[in-house]
Amino acid sequence: MIDLKKHLLNYFGAFLIALLMYASNFIGVDYFNFGANNFAVWFVLSVLSFASGWFLSRQAGWQYGGKILFAVIVATLVFSLFTITFFNEYFGSDNISAENLILYSLKNITLGAMGFFGMAMQFILQGAREVIILKEKIKILENSKTDFELQGALIIKEAELKAREIIANAELEAEKINMIKNKTEDELKQLIKSEFELLKKYKEL
Repeated sequence: MIDLKKHLLNYFGAFLIALLMYASNFIGVDYFNFGANNFAVWFVLSVLSFASGWFLSRQAGWQYGGKILFAVIVATLVFSLFTITFFNEYFGSDNISAENLILYSLKNITLGAMGFFGMAMQFILQGAREVIILKEKIKILENSKTDFELQGALIIKEAELKAREIIANAELEAEKINMIKNKTEDELKQLIKSEFELLKKYKEL
């Protein structure tokens, strides 16, 4: 159900653009003569197409959404020309000329281009936002790297101090052992000397 909803949302923006493109056929070619009212109508249609393109890019992405929108523009344009040609009485003209067909085509393409413009703006702004987020992550990583370097330096310094302490203790123990050895040797020499003197006195007796 979730996948179906996402799938429908991917095509919703393209469907709105197709609907706007096809609906623009019913306002006639005279709306290219921009007056105050004409400008308001085209402004609203253009804003809606822009917003639909933005929504399409946000849901489906730039590449996949662009393929969808291009296919929708082509299909809507062909369908519009077909209906205008065979049902021209519903479009305010009894005789559809090649110039009018070109004008109708331009209207459809213009609204489709506004959809692409909305997609492009959403893609650019999203990219800029991702760049900002990436820069913030890089700053955090650099700060973390500095902290790790400081921690590493402290650990190395602490290890050096402990190593020096161990070496100092070992040297102290070695010195004590050496002193005990020298004392023992002196005592043995004194004992041997005393024994030798006692033996000498014993022989003299």
